[in-house]
Parts: sequence; structure tokens; C-alpha cells
Amino acid sequence: MSDPTSLVSRRAARVAPFLAMDVLAAAARRERAGDSVVHMEVGQPSAPAPKPAIAAAQAALASGRIPYTEALGLAPLRERIARHYAEAYGVAVAPERVVVTTGSSAGFVLAFLSLFDAGGRVAISAPGYPAYRSVLQAVDLEPVGLPLRAEDGFVPTAAGVRAAHAASPLAGLLVMSPANPSGTMIDEAGLAALAGTCRDLGLRFISDEIYHGLTYGRPAATALAVDPDAVVINSFSKYYCMTGWRIGWMVVPESLVRPIERLAQNLYISAPYLSQVAALAAFEATEELEGVKADYARARALLLNELPSIGLGDVHPADGAFYLYADVARLTNDSIGFCRRMLDEAGVAATPGLDFDPEAGAHHLRLSFAGGEAEAHEAVRRLKGWLA
Repeated sequence: MSDPTSLVSRRAARVAPFLAMDVLAAAARRERAGDSVVHMEVGQPSAPAPKPAIAAAQAALASGRIPYTEALGLAPLRERIARHYAEAYGVAVAPERVVVTTGSSAGFVLAFLSLFDAGGRVAISAPGYPAYRSVLQAVDLEPVGLPLRAEDGFVPTAAGVRAAHAASPLAGLLVMSPANPSGTMIDEAGLAALAGTCRDLGLRFISDEIYHGLTYGRPAATALAVDPDAVVINSFSKYYCMTGWRIGWMVVPESLVRPIERLAQNLYISAPYLSQVAALAAFEATEELEGVKADYARARALLLNELPSIGLGDVHPADGAFYLYADVARLTNDSIGFCRRMLDEAGVAATPGLDFDPEAGAHHLRLSFAGGEAEAHEAVRRLKGWLA
């Protein structure tokens, strides 16, 4: 009998597990066994999709026909996304440059395949979203970690990009603001410096803006304000509370529209029709969604106030998104084991820092407050008892 592992491609074998999802699975097993779990492991809003989105989907479903759409997405949705950039940022975007995708995940696959040849080196932040590394590796690209420093506000800098490129040439740069797992933000001047550096060095510039709308002070800046040729990726998952609908978008230079359209046609035909209809309606739910964000803000304030007293207060600046990335070196240098014990003994699910930073993540963990104030309060209560 042949070795079953021989059937696995080298590409698939080198993709690391997504630890946040592994923790979610472990938490689900405990819940099936009758245990209570406070979910702080995944970036999933506990609020439902906005009412206008649900109503629009129900009306579309009642019609009985759920068809394919054009690979680039429904024209009214592309037009509404383009209008959003004018309203939110004062940036003009032609609807023809908007690509509707099956979540931001499909956006990254399309971006990487259309921008880079196999073997290209793409710089990403460390800590950073783990799927960047895995998707880059899956499409035969090399992720290059840019270590973030406290003195830089835990954001990537032009100097860091230049140093990485000098060490070994890069093909592109991917940034996220607000960031996962840290919640840090890159201001417009910082984005301009990064975009200018990419132009000088001949690098492609990708900006992940999935947490736009979820900020706790100043608003987030879009890369399109400083570089019209940037590739911007966003989604309805976070601010719009539509994770399972798997619907997102890209804004790309005109020269990339047709290549990306060809890829989308062949990889997944189109984003789900029902989700596109719901996404269009979600733009009309601002008041409802701002109420959800206010709950996140209360949870954030509670955690920032309470966690220091139980040894979890050394966190990156949490300017946006709905995460706290805590340095727990005084408690452990094994974030995987620590999070396992936290789940087993306290019933609180959190994500090990190694998911986000293979180098320094052993003494970090990420706590999501996407469950809102009530979940945050219960987590603090349990953790106080556990760490006492």
C-alpha cells in the first residue's frame, strides 16, 4: 500500500494550520460536551447581519431564482461600493475598478495570482494575519516578515521595507490598517511613505482594509487616498457583521481588471448572488451598525481597564478592529499551551500569538472582543478566578 502522505502536494504540506480555527474547533467540542465557553478566539461579530441585508436576502430568496452573476459582481453593488469611497474618504473610484469577491479571502488569492510570479517575495507585518503567509505559500510565493517595533507604534515603516528589499529583493508589500492582531493603525502620512517607497522600488502595494469602520478615535485612512494604483481589499465580514455570507471586494488599477476577471471566472465563477444582494442593502444600515460598534467600544474600554490587574495588560495600541494583542511573557513562553489551559480550566477561548508571529508569538496571545461588552465582562470574571 502506498504511503498516504505521498498523495499530498508539497504546496499543501507546507501550509500551516490556522490556530484560531483550531481553537474554535476545540471550543466547539467543549460546548457539545455541555461546557460553557466565552469565545475570544475568532474575529467574528456576535451581532447578526444588519436588518436591511437580511430583508433583501429574504426577498431575493422568495423569488426562487438564485443565479450566477458577472464574475466582477452585480453592477449596482459595484457602483455602491465606488460611491462609498467618495462618501467615506472623498476618493473618486470608478465602479469599473471594483471587483466583488467571495470574502476577502478570495480577494487575496486573486491579488497574489494577478500581481506576482511564482517565487516572488512579499513583505508582510509580524505580527500579522496568519492566512497571508499560508495563502502566499500555497500559490508558490515567499512571505517575508517585517518585525514591528514599539518605537514605530507597531506599524510597518518605509525604512523597514527598504531594509528588507536591500537584504533580498521584494516583489510587493501587503499592509493592514487597522491591524489584526494588534489593532494598530497606519495614518495617511505613513501610508503615503509606504506607497512612495513601493513606487521607488518597483513593488506592488496591497492594503487590507477589512477593519475600516471599526476605529475608536480617528478614522482609518485608505491607501487609495495616497496611491490610486494600490490594490485595496475589503469585506462585509467585520463592520457589516456578515462573516458567513462570504462577500468582499477589491479596488484595483484598471490594467488589472480584465486579468482578475479571467481568474475569477475560472476559479469560482462569481460571488454568491444572495450575498451580493444582501451586501448592497447593508450600506443602508449605518445606524444599526454604529450601535454594534459602540458595544465593541465598551468591551474594549472594560478590557483595557481590567486586564492589567490580572497580568494581561501589556498590549499593542488597540486603535481599531476588535482585538487586544497581549504580551504574556511574565506568565508563559508557551502561548499554545497557555491558551489550551485557559480554555480547559477557565472556559475562555483565545488565540496563541504563534498564529500571528512564528518568531515572537510564543509569549503573546490575542483576545477578540467581537462578542461585545457582556462577553468581555464574563471573560474578565473567569480569568480573574483562574489567574488568582
